[in-house]
Amino acid sequence: MSIAAGLVLFVIIWLLCFLAALPMRIRSQEESGNVVDGTPSSAPENPLLRTKVKWATVAAIAIWIPIAVVLHWDIITIEDIDYFNRWGDGKYG
Repeated sequence: MSIAAGLVLFVIIWLLCFLAALPMRIRSQEESGNVVDGTPSSAPENPLLRTKVKWATVAAIAIWIPIAVVLHWDIITIEDIDYFNRWGDGKYG
């Protein structure tokens, strides 16, 4: 796996972790009883974005490392999952 492929993989995993963390521990302004004028009552009171960015980064690293190791050292290859011999002789083309 190249450096660019590793970075792209990490960014995709990080985005998925961040999007999964966004709705967690959200409390709306209506629930807290402190609605700011000009905002909808369903707007979050404190979205905790810094905390969610940190946790998404930790989770992405924990997920990315095993995937990168498997891909870098060819622990699982396309031949291992090609049950119907669709790739032929292994030249992929």
